[in-house]
Amino acid sequence: MRLMIVGQLEGYISAAGKIALQRGAKVIHCEDTEQALGALRNGKGADLVMVDVKQKIGAFIEALKAERIFMPVIACGINADTRAAVKAIQEGAREYVPLPPDADLIAAILEAVTQESNTMIADDPKMKTVVQLADKVAPSDATILIRGPSGTGKEVMSRYIHNKSKRKDGPFIAVNCAAIPESLLESELFGHEKGAFTGAASRRLGKFEEAHGGTLLLDEVSEMHPQLQAKFLRAIQEKEITRIGSNDAVKVDVRIVATTNRELEESVKKGEFREDLYFRLNVVSLELPALKDRPTDIVPLAQFFADKFAEANNMPRKPLSGDAKKLVQGHEWRGNIRELENAMHRAVLVSMEDEIEATAFNLQNKFSNDGSVTAASAPAASSTASGGSSNVQNPGAVSNLIGRTISDVERDMIINTLDHCLGNRTHAANILGISIRTLRNKLAEYRESGLSIPGDAA
Repeated sequence: MRLMIVGQLEGYISAAGKIALQRGAKVIHCEDTEQALGALRNGKGADLVMVDVKQKIGAFIEALKAERIFMPVIACGINADTRAAVKAIQEGAREYVPLPPDADLIAAILEAVTQESNTMIADDPKMKTVVQLADKVAPSDATILIRGPSGTGKEVMSRYIHNKSKRKDGPFIAVNCAAIPESLLESELFGHEKGAFTGAASRRLGKFEEAHGGTLLLDEVSEMHPQLQAKFLRAIQEKEITRIGSNDAVKVDVRIVATTNRELEESVKKGEFREDLYFRLNVVSLELPALKDRPTDIVPLAQFFADKFAEANNMPRKPLSGDAKKLVQGHEWRGNIRELENAMHRAVLVSMEDEIEATAFNLQNKFSNDGSVTAASAPAASSTASGGSSNVQNPGAVSNLIGRTISDVERDMIINTLDHCLGNRTHAANILGISIRTLRNKLAEYRESGLSIPGDAA
C-alpha cells in the first residue's frame, strides 16, 4: 500500500504518516499538488493520496485525469468548516478526514482501499481450481495470461497473483489498453521526454518504469495496435525500454500479467495480434469462468457488494432476503460480476425493508445472444393480428423502428448499451459484439455531432 500525503497541515503530516507506516503503508510526502504531480510523473506512484483541503483539490483531480493517473483522492484538514469538506467531495474527493488523525480512521481508510482492490470470493469448485493454479504459479516470474468474459474479475485475479508473489512489496501498475487511445498508449507504457510531441510539457516516466520491481498488468491486451505490439514484445524480451524522444535504453524489472476477453488465437489468424507476442504472453494461462458458471459464489458476492455499498453510503448493512437470493441466483448475469456489482449498488440505495427485498432490483431486461435487448416481462406474440403465425416476439418494438435510418437505430443502441454499462466501454463493446476500436470511433463521431456520451464526465 503506497500513500501520498500532500500539504503542510501544521505538523500533523508526520502523525498521519506514522500511523500509516505502522499499518504497513509506504508513505510519500509532497508540499503541494504541483510537487505531487511531478512525483507521479517521475514514477513515484501511489495507491491513495490524502490532500490538504486548502489545496486546489478540484484542479489536482482534473490534472490526474488529464495525465491518466487513476487513484482515489481523500481530502483532509484541520478544523476545516463543513463547506470546505463538502466542496472537496463535490470536486471529486472520495472522502473527508478530519485532523488531528484518528488512528482507527486512518487504518479503516487504508484497509478499505486495500480490500476494495484485493477481495476475491472464490468458493465455487470451478473458481477453486483456478485459484489453486494461480497459487502455484504466483511465486514465479512467469508471464501470465488471464482469459475470461468481460466483468469476470480478471484485474482482481491479477492483484491476487501479485500479492502472492515475491514482488508483493513492489508496485502493482495496471494499464487498460482498451481505454487509452492508440496515440497515447505508447507514451503511457514507455514514457516520454519533454518536447517529444505536442503537449509533452514535461518528462514523464511510463508504466514500465513505474512498475520496476513489481507487476505490470496489461488489461485487454488484445486491443493493442499491431505496431505497438512489436515494441512491447521487445521490451519484455530485452527487459529494457526507450522513452519517446530519447535514444537511451532504460533497464526495467517487471513481471507481466495480461488479460483478454477475446480469443487471441482467432486474432492471430486474422493478423490482428502478433503470433510471437501471443506465445510470449501465454506462458501460463488462467481461464476465469462466467458468473453463471460459478453459481455458489453469486450470493456471497452479492452480499459482499451489499455490505460495501452500505458502508460507502453510510447506511446500515442488510442481508439479502430469501426472494432476493433466488432472484440473483436465477438471473443470467451476462455482464458477470460487474453487472452484479451495479445491481447491488442500486438495490442497497432503494431497499425499504430490513432485508434487501427482490423488488429493489431492476433486472427485467435480458440480452439475446446477438446483443439485442428484449424485455423479459413482455409476453412473446404467438400470432399476428390476422391470426397467422409470426417469428417477431415484439411487433410493437419493430413497428417503432419504421421510418428511422439504420444509423439512427445503431446510434441509439450503442448509447443505450453504454449507459446500461455505466460508461464502461469494454463491457459495452462486448455486449454489442464489436471491437473496442470500432466503439471508440463511433463514439468520436457522436461526440463531434454534439451528443452527450455516457461516461465522458467520469
